[in-house]
Amino acid sequence: TAFFGKIDVGHGIEVAIGQIVAEELDIAFERVTVVMGDTARTVDQGGASGSHGIKLGGKAMRNAAAEARRILLERAAVRLALPVSAVSVTDGVVSALADPGRRVGYGELIGGSYFHAALEWNKVYGNELAVHGSAAPKTPSDYRVVGKSIPQKVIPAKVTGRARFVTEVSVENMLHGRTIRPTAAGAHIVAVDEASIAAIPGARVLREKDFIGVVAPREWDAVRASRMLKVTWSRPAGLFPPQKDLFDHIREAKPNGSDTPVKRGDVDAAMKSAHRVIEAEYEWPFQSHACIGPACAVADVRPDGARLWTGSQKPHYANAGAAALLGLSPDKVHTTWVMGPGSYGRNEAGDVAMDAVMLSRLAGKPVRVQWMRHEGTAWDPKSPAMISRLRAGLDAEGHVIAYEFFGKGFSRREIAQSESLPRDTLAGQLTGHTGPPTILLNWPSDTYGFANKRYAWETVPALLETGSPLRTSHLRDPLGPETHFASESFIDELAHDAGADPVAFRLQHIANPRHAAVVRAAADRAGWSSRPYPSPTRGRGEVMTGRGISYTERLDTIVAVICEVEVERRTGRIWARRITVAQDCGQIINPAALRLVLEGNMIHALSRTLFEEVTFDRNSVGSVDWATYPILEIADAPEAIDVVMLDRPGEPPSGAGEPSSRALPAA
Repeated sequence: TAFFGKIDVGHGIEVAIGQIVAEELDIAFERVTVVMGDTARTVDQGGASGSHGIKLGGKAMRNAAAEARRILLERAAVRLALPVSAVSVTDGVVSALADPGRRVGYGELIGGSYFHAALEWNKVYGNELAVHGSAAPKTPSDYRVVGKSIPQKVIPAKVTGRARFVTEVSVENMLHGRTIRPTAAGAHIVAVDEASIAAIPGARVLREKDFIGVVAPREWDAVRASRMLKVTWSRPAGLFPPQKDLFDHIREAKPNGSDTPVKRGDVDAAMKSAHRVIEAEYEWPFQSHACIGPACAVADVRPDGARLWTGSQKPHYANAGAAALLGLSPDKVHTTWVMGPGSYGRNEAGDVAMDAVMLSRLAGKPVRVQWMRHEGTAWDPKSPAMISRLRAGLDAEGHVIAYEFFGKGFSRREIAQSESLPRDTLAGQLTGHTGPPTILLNWPSDTYGFANKRYAWETVPALLETGSPLRTSHLRDPLGPETHFASESFIDELAHDAGADPVAFRLQHIANPRHAAVVRAAADRAGWSSRPYPSPTRGRGEVMTGRGISYTERLDTIVAVICEVEVERRTGRIWARRITVAQDCGQIINPAALRLVLEGNMIHALSRTLFEEVTFDRNSVGSVDWATYPILEIADAPEAIDVVMLDRPGEPPSGAGEPSSRALPAA
């Protein structure tokens, strides 16, 4: 059994961890069970976060399994009265090299107990947790399990309905709860007419400051109570700008943070000496996670502690948040992750978990809270809106001699990437928990070797400090798609101005050979050939055709995406007919799972690029369902997604859950 402090949100991490552990222990994959995301059984490894499941979480499990194998071999050698060098192990059975009939199995050696062996630890919890023993892990040349395409067991369970989701958790004496949100952003409760739900059996109103909800023994009664309860709210003046003025608001807002993370050469002097200067500006709106089903959680708060079941991708952080909200030490709370309807960032799962904790504390009974569709889309944390301004100086031959990126927008961590502090959840904010936001934006990640290069950013204050439906946080690859939509679109502008092929132009300026190899791999698979730009045939007929390329890097993972696109001139419909994605993420643990991850990234990013935009007015968010927040449907999915995986067994895995999503929009 492998106790893994992260979770699997559909990327096949559970299988990959099982493969890694089986490999190091020299046992069959089928004999490994992976326990994930239970705060009483697993150490805090950060949950699903930052594409670190394999990169960091897998490394810790690999080192632990290697050390376990070393200990078991030493015990076997003692049992067989042989030196360790005189034994070998096959599928969990240790035998004497000279006499294979002398053997002992792992089961006999461990005897149903635990190892109780100390590992060296870096004293860090979360993603960066690292451990190692005295054993060295295997070399890739010895692998038998890692590198195989073992299917995910959870997929048949999902298809046949056997999979257990957090929505199905039920405990004895459980009530059903619903929270009630203000009619306008920033409104406060003036009065509550509890008699308005008196006719609903067992329905109760629960309130603390501006947090208000209802509970009832039956879920439908809780839904009815939430709709019928008469709450009088204050009427604040419109706190949001008109949606049409959003980007002007960002341009004109006084910054509350800034940084210049990349400085090379003298950009200003080079711009002055340039033969010509190219400038462009790009805009990206607020977007919702819009998970396929709203989040759900169950909490059972008692005087001596609490139990929490959540679909959050960071159960240890949910545990900490619940403890803080209740005034308990974290060891008095036990949180169990149960598969939810969606994740890939800071979605509403953390908020619904704290709603359940609050309602259970106020009710004195276990409470299950299921958000509704209108809550999940309108009130989940949003990815930030931002603008990107780019400027480049070219010499007379079309070479880039100066390059500048400037981003400005809402912080990508206005609320934290986890629910570990009450101030970062709606329940906490509505009950008076406050704190400063983390000020952070993003900048391009690439290896363009421009001699003079500057990347800078500024953040602007939140539109509403607490209880906002437009509060911002992480969505898959935080600000990666937004930033690289701008930077890679601008690279195409420069290639066009220089009269260069977009692929050739990139290869001319990419400094890292490993990065260049990924661009070439995508171009080769897509059959890219140099041709005039714009294409002489692009404007003929009812359907216009084009193609684009985008390249980027994220935490040592390199990606290039090529899109072949059709546009119907009469309707304006855009169809990304064929997508080619090439990725180098180091060592590949499970090729089939990686292919699915890349396909999923392409579909999700394509939906965000073509369809998704949060609408709002001066007082509230208007995106509340699939009609007001449309996403990509099957008719708009690509005809083909061609995946090229560059396996580098000698390199450590570098993560695949997010990087390719940042390359798709510009392509």
